[in-house]
Amino acid sequence: MDYDIAGNAALVTASSSGLGRASALALAREGANVVMNGRDEEALEEAVEAVSAEAAEGATVVGQPADLTDEAAVEALVERTVDEFGGLDHLVTSAGGPPSGPFLETDDDDWYHAYDLLVMSVVRLVREAADHLRADGGGTIVNITSRSVKEAIDSLVLSNSVRMSVIGLEKTLSKELAPEVRSNAVLPGAHETSRIEELVEQSVERGEYDSYEEGLEARGSDIPLGRIGDPIELGNTVAFLSSPASGYINGVAIPIDGGSGASNL
Repeated sequence: MDYDIAGNAALVTASSSGLGRASALALAREGANVVMNGRDEEALEEAVEAVSAEAAEGATVVGQPADLTDEAAVEALVERTVDEFGGLDHLVTSAGGPPSGPFLETDDDDWYHAYDLLVMSVVRLVREAADHLRADGGGTIVNITSRSVKEAIDSLVLSNSVRMSVIGLEKTLSKELAPEVRSNAVLPGAHETSRIEELVEQSVERGEYDSYEEGLEARGSDIPLGRIGDPIELGNTVAFLSSPASGYINGVAIPIDGGSGASNL
C-alpha cells in the first residue's frame, strides 16, 4: 500500500536496533527520508546502512548519534533533521527500557533516570519539533511505549509506572497540537528483538529447549496468534499512523501484542 509519505522527513529515536529500527525501516520503505538515532555510533552506522539498502528509491537515510537524556543532544537531533531535509513531518519517539526489578529494590536514582529517559526525552523532542511539525500542512507524532501502560508486568515497576506519563502527554498533545499535528502511541507486546533473541538463546544454553526455534515458539504459545511478533509489524503500524491513510486517528494508544493483553480497553 502506498501511504503517500514519499519525500517526507522523519526522525526516529533509539532506532539503531529493535522496534525503533523497524519503524525507521518501514518509513524508509515508504519513501520517507529518515534520521536514525542511537548512542552507539558503530551500531548506528550499521543500522543506517542496512535500512538504506531497503529504502525506496529516492529516500535518504542518515544517522545522528545522541543520548536522549542530554537536552543539547536532543535539540541537535531535531536541528539535524531540519537541516538535512528542509523540515520535519514525522516524529517517532522510542527509548530503551529501564532496568527490571521489584519496587523495594529501586532507589531514587533509578526513578529519576527512568523518568528522564522515557518521559523527558519525549518532552524535549516535541518541544523542539512542534513548530516544524505544524508547518506545511502539519505532521504526526508516534510514541513507542509498552503494553505495560495497560497491564502492570511483574518486576517492571519503573516501566509500569513511568511510561504512563508518556500516554498522558500523548493524549494532551493530541488536543493541543491539533489539527495540524496528530499524536498517537503504540504499545508493543513481545517482538523478536535482540533482547528476546538473547533470552531465548540463554534458555537454549541452559538446556530448556533443543533449539532457538523451539524456544521462540514456546514464548509465543500463550499469545492468541500463536507467535512472537516480527518488529516490522510494529514498524508498519508506525508508518500507517504517520500517513494520511490514518488521517482521522488521533489521541489513541494501540496495543501491538497479538492479542495477548487481558485489558478490555
